[in-house]
Amino acid sequence: MKMFSWNVNGLRSVARKNEIQKIINSKEYDVILLQETKIEDINGLIKTDSYFSYIMPSKVKKGYSGVITLSKEKPIDVIYGIEDEKYDGEGRVLTLELKDYFVINSYFPNSRRDLSRLSYKLEFNKNILIFMENLRKKKPIVIGGDFNVAHTELDIARPKQNEGSAGFTVQERKFVDELIDEGYIDTFRLFNKKNGNYSWWTYLYKSARENNIGWRIDYFFVSKELQNRVKAAGILEKQQGSDHAPVFVEID
Repeated sequence: MKMFSWNVNGLRSVARKNEIQKIINSKEYDVILLQETKIEDINGLIKTDSYFSYIMPSKVKKGYSGVITLSKEKPIDVIYGIEDEKYDGEGRVLTLELKDYFVINSYFPNSRRDLSRLSYKLEFNKNILIFMENLRKKKPIVIGGDFNVAHTELDIARPKQNEGSAGFTVQERKFVDELIDEGYIDTFRLFNKKNGNYSWWTYLYKSARENNIGWRIDYFFVSKELQNRVKAAGILEKQQGSDHAPVFVEID
Protein backbone atom coordinates (compact mmCIF):
# COMPACT_ATOMS: atom_id res chain seq x y z
CA MET A 1 0.00 0.00 0.00
CA LYS A 2 1.40 3.36 -1.05
CA MET A 3 0.41 6.53 0.80
CA PHE A 4 0.88 10.17 -0.13
CA SER A 5 0.68 13.25 2.11
CA TRP A 6 0.72 16.89 1.02
CA ASN A 7 0.11 20.22 2.69
CA VAL A 8 -1.50 21.92 -0.29
CA ASN A 9 -1.76 25.36 1.36
CA GLY A 10 -5.21 25.82 -0.14
CA LEU A 11 -6.90 23.11 -2.20
CA ARG A 12 -8.43 25.66 -4.55
CA SER A 13 -4.98 26.83 -5.59
CA VAL A 14 -3.55 23.39 -6.43
CA ALA A 15 -6.85 22.42 -8.06
CA ARG A 16 -6.62 25.43 -10.39
CA LYS A 17 -3.09 24.35 -11.32
CA ASN A 18 -4.42 20.81 -11.90
CA GLU A 19 -1.59 19.42 -9.77
CA ILE A 20 -3.72 17.47 -7.30
CA GLN A 21 -5.94 16.05 -10.05
CA LYS A 22 -2.83 14.63 -11.73
CA ILE A 23 -1.97 12.79 -8.49
CA ILE A 24 -5.51 11.43 -8.16
CA ASN A 25 -5.77 10.43 -11.82
CA SER A 26 -2.46 8.55 -11.66
CA LYS A 27 -4.06 6.10 -9.19
CA GLU A 28 -0.53 5.47 -7.92
CA TYR A 29 -1.49 5.98 -4.29
CA ASP A 30 -3.89 3.90 -2.24
CA VAL A 31 -4.34 6.64 0.37
CA ILE A 32 -3.96 10.41 -0.16
CA LEU A 33 -3.73 12.75 2.82
CA LEU A 34 -4.13 16.49 2.27
CA GLN A 35 -3.62 19.23 4.85
CA GLU A 36 -4.36 22.96 5.05
CA THR A 37 -7.12 22.45 2.51
CA LYS A 38 -9.03 25.61 3.59
CA ILE A 39 -12.36 24.43 2.19
CA GLU A 40 -15.67 22.98 3.39
CA ASP A 41 -16.53 20.93 0.28
CA ILE A 42 -14.56 19.37 -2.58
CA ASN A 43 -17.45 19.37 -5.07
CA GLY A 44 -16.46 21.12 -8.27
CA LEU A 45 -12.78 21.27 -7.28
CA ILE A 46 -11.51 17.73 -7.76
CA LYS A 47 -12.90 14.45 -9.06
CA THR A 48 -12.31 11.48 -6.77
CA ASP A 49 -14.13 8.70 -8.64
CA SER A 50 -11.57 6.03 -7.72
CA TYR A 51 -11.50 6.96 -4.03
CA PHE A 52 -13.71 7.22 -0.99
CA SER A 53 -13.33 10.80 0.23
CA TYR A 54 -13.61 12.28 3.72
CA ILE A 55 -13.25 15.87 4.85
CA MET A 56 -12.60 17.50 8.21
CA PRO A 57 -12.93 21.27 7.72
CA SER A 58 -12.33 24.04 10.20
CA LYS A 59 -15.53 25.03 11.97
CA VAL A 60 -14.06 28.03 13.79
CA LYS A 61 -13.02 29.98 10.72
CA LYS A 62 -13.63 29.61 6.97
CA GLY A 63 -10.65 29.35 4.67
CA TYR A 64 -8.49 27.99 7.47
CA SER A 65 -6.78 24.69 8.26
CA GLY A 66 -8.72 21.51 7.35
CA VAL A 67 -7.76 18.02 6.20
CA ILE A 68 -9.04 15.64 3.50
CA THR A 69 -8.35 11.92 3.15
CA LEU A 70 -8.91 9.85 0.02
CA SER A 71 -8.78 6.05 0.17
CA LYS A 72 -9.20 3.34 -2.47
CA GLU A 73 -10.14 0.92 0.30
CA LYS A 74 -13.44 1.59 2.03
CA PRO A 75 -12.61 2.18 5.68
CA ILE A 76 -14.11 0.14 8.48
CA ASP A 77 -14.59 3.36 10.42
CA VAL A 78 -13.88 7.08 10.14
CA ILE A 79 -12.95 9.13 13.20
CA TYR A 80 -13.27 12.90 12.95
CA GLY A 81 -10.89 14.70 15.30
CA ILE A 82 -9.40 13.53 18.58
CA GLU A 83 -12.54 13.94 20.67
CA ASP A 84 -11.64 17.40 21.98
CA GLU A 85 -13.44 20.37 20.43
CA LYS A 86 -10.62 22.71 21.43
CA TYR A 87 -8.61 21.17 18.60
CA ASP A 88 -11.28 19.50 16.49
CA GLY A 89 -12.94 22.83 15.71
CA GLU A 90 -9.88 23.69 13.64
CA GLY A 91 -10.19 20.53 11.51
CA ARG A 92 -6.75 19.08 12.21
CA VAL A 93 -7.11 15.30 12.47
CA LEU A 94 -8.98 12.70 10.42
CA THR A 95 -8.51 8.96 10.97
CA LEU A 96 -9.46 5.99 8.84
CA GLU A 97 -9.58 2.50 10.26
CA LEU A 98 -8.42 0.14 7.53
CA LYS A 99 -8.10 -3.63 7.71
CA ASP A 100 -4.53 -3.76 9.04
CA TYR A 101 -4.00 -0.39 10.72
CA PHE A 102 -5.30 3.09 11.43
CA VAL A 103 -4.23 5.89 9.06
CA ILE A 104 -4.19 9.31 10.72
CA ASN A 105 -4.14 12.48 8.63
CA SER A 106 -2.72 15.26 10.80
CA TYR A 107 -2.16 18.99 10.49
CA PHE A 108 -0.33 20.07 13.63
CA PRO A 109 -0.74 23.68 14.80
CA ASN A 110 1.88 26.29 13.97
CA SER A 111 3.29 27.84 17.13
CA ARG A 112 3.54 31.19 15.28
CA ARG A 113 6.50 33.47 14.90
CA ASP A 114 5.92 35.13 18.29
CA LEU A 115 5.30 31.67 19.85
CA SER A 116 1.83 32.85 20.92
CA ARG A 117 0.41 29.40 20.07
CA LEU A 118 3.24 27.33 21.48
CA SER A 119 1.29 26.25 24.55
CA TYR A 120 -1.72 25.39 22.37
CA LYS A 121 0.48 23.27 20.12
CA LEU A 122 2.14 21.48 23.03
CA GLU A 123 -1.29 20.61 24.46
CA PHE A 124 -2.35 19.35 21.04
CA ASN A 125 0.80 17.22 20.84
CA LYS A 126 0.06 15.65 24.20
CA ASN A 127 -3.55 14.92 23.33
CA ILE A 128 -2.93 13.48 19.87
CA LEU A 129 -0.36 11.08 21.33
CA ILE A 130 -2.91 9.89 23.90
CA PHE A 131 -5.41 9.46 21.03
CA MET A 132 -2.87 7.47 19.02
CA GLU A 133 -1.94 5.21 21.91
CA ASN A 134 -5.60 4.42 22.56
CA LEU A 135 -6.09 3.41 18.93
CA ARG A 136 -2.87 1.44 18.97
CA LYS A 137 -4.33 -0.94 21.55
CA LYS A 138 -6.50 -2.21 18.71
CA LYS A 139 -4.28 -1.90 15.61
CA PRO A 140 -0.94 -0.41 14.52
CA ILE A 141 -0.74 3.25 13.53
CA VAL A 142 0.31 5.14 10.40
CA ILE A 143 0.31 8.91 10.87
CA GLY A 144 1.15 11.34 8.09
CA GLY A 145 0.95 15.06 7.65
CA ASP A 146 2.44 18.44 8.44
CA PHE A 147 3.89 18.31 11.96
CA ASN A 148 5.12 21.92 11.79
CA VAL A 149 8.43 21.01 13.42
CA ALA A 150 11.91 20.18 12.20
CA HIS A 151 13.10 17.40 14.49
CA THR A 152 16.90 17.72 14.40
CA GLU A 153 19.57 19.87 12.82
CA LEU A 154 19.55 17.45 9.89
CA ASP A 155 15.99 18.58 9.14
CA ILE A 156 16.65 22.29 8.69
CA ALA A 157 19.01 24.19 6.42
CA ARG A 158 20.01 26.84 8.95
CA PRO A 159 19.69 25.36 12.44
CA LYS A 160 21.77 27.93 14.31
CA GLN A 161 19.87 30.88 12.83
CA ASN A 162 16.52 29.28 13.64
CA GLU A 163 17.26 27.95 17.11
CA GLY A 164 14.26 28.72 19.32
CA SER A 165 12.12 29.83 16.38
CA ALA A 166 8.60 28.53 15.77
CA GLY A 167 8.90 24.96 14.55
CA PHE A 168 12.40 24.59 15.99
CA THR A 169 11.91 25.22 19.69
CA VAL A 170 13.26 22.75 22.22
CA GLN A 171 9.71 21.92 23.35
CA GLU A 172 8.41 21.14 19.87
CA ARG A 173 11.43 19.02 18.98
CA LYS A 174 11.14 17.16 22.28
CA PHE A 175 7.68 15.96 21.27
CA VAL A 176 9.18 14.13 18.29
CA ASP A 177 11.67 12.53 20.69
CA GLU A 178 8.74 11.43 22.85
CA LEU A 179 6.96 10.03 19.82
CA ILE A 180 10.02 7.96 18.95
CA ASP A 181 10.43 6.86 22.58
CA GLU A 182 6.84 5.58 22.49
CA GLY A 183 7.75 3.33 19.58
CA TYR A 184 6.95 5.37 16.48
CA ILE A 185 9.31 5.29 13.52
CA ASP A 186 10.19 8.23 11.27
CA THR A 187 9.92 6.29 8.01
CA PHE A 188 12.02 8.72 5.98
CA ARG A 189 14.99 8.14 8.28
CA LEU A 190 14.84 4.41 7.65
CA PHE A 191 16.13 5.15 4.15
CA ASN A 192 17.89 8.49 4.33
CA LYS A 193 20.16 9.66 7.16
CA LYS A 194 21.52 12.76 5.41
CA ASN A 195 20.73 16.44 5.71
CA GLY A 196 19.59 18.62 2.82
CA ASN A 197 16.23 16.85 2.45
CA TYR A 198 13.39 19.27 3.05
CA SER A 199 9.64 19.44 2.52
CA TRP A 200 8.91 23.15 3.07
CA TRP A 201 10.47 26.36 1.83
CA THR A 202 9.22 29.79 2.85
CA TYR A 203 7.47 32.00 0.32
CA LEU A 204 9.01 35.04 2.03
CA TYR A 205 12.23 34.54 0.08
CA LYS A 206 11.74 33.72 -3.61
CA SER A 207 15.03 31.87 -3.86
CA ALA A 208 14.50 29.68 -0.76
CA ARG A 209 13.29 26.66 -2.71
CA GLU A 210 15.67 27.25 -5.59
CA ASN A 211 18.59 27.29 -3.13
CA ASN A 212 17.10 24.51 -0.97
CA ILE A 213 16.97 26.63 2.18
CA GLY A 214 14.20 24.58 3.73
CA TRP A 215 12.80 22.57 6.59
CA ARG A 216 11.65 18.94 6.81
CA ILE A 217 8.36 19.30 8.67
CA ASP A 218 6.16 16.78 6.81
CA TYR A 219 6.37 13.17 7.95
CA PHE A 220 5.05 9.65 7.88
CA PHE A 221 5.49 7.82 11.18
CA VAL A 222 4.46 4.22 11.80
CA SER A 223 4.19 2.38 15.09
CA LYS A 224 7.08 -0.06 15.44
CA GLU A 225 4.79 -3.04 14.79
CA LEU A 226 4.88 -1.98 11.12
CA GLN A 227 8.57 -1.14 10.84
CA ASN A 228 9.56 -4.30 8.98
CA ARG A 229 6.73 -3.76 6.50
CA VAL A 230 7.93 -0.31 5.39
CA LYS A 231 9.42 -0.75 1.92
CA ALA A 232 10.05 2.85 0.88
CA ALA A 233 9.63 6.44 2.06
CA GLY A 234 10.65 9.78 0.65
CA ILE A 235 9.99 13.37 -0.31
CA LEU A 236 8.75 14.39 -3.76
CA GLU A 237 10.79 17.59 -3.91
CA LYS A 238 10.03 18.33 -7.55
CA GLN A 239 6.25 18.47 -7.07
CA GLN A 240 5.09 22.06 -7.54
CA GLY A 241 1.86 23.78 -6.50
CA SER A 242 2.47 24.50 -2.81
CA ASP A 243 5.21 25.78 -0.52
CA HIS A 244 5.35 22.18 0.75
CA ALA A 245 6.55 19.10 -1.10
CA PRO A 246 4.56 15.89 -0.67
CA VAL A 247 5.92 12.92 1.24
CA PHE A 248 5.15 9.24 0.71
CA VAL A 249 5.48 5.85 2.34
CA GLU A 250 5.05 2.34 0.97
CA ILE A 251 3.98 -0.43 3.33
CA ASP A 252 3.91 -4.10 2.35
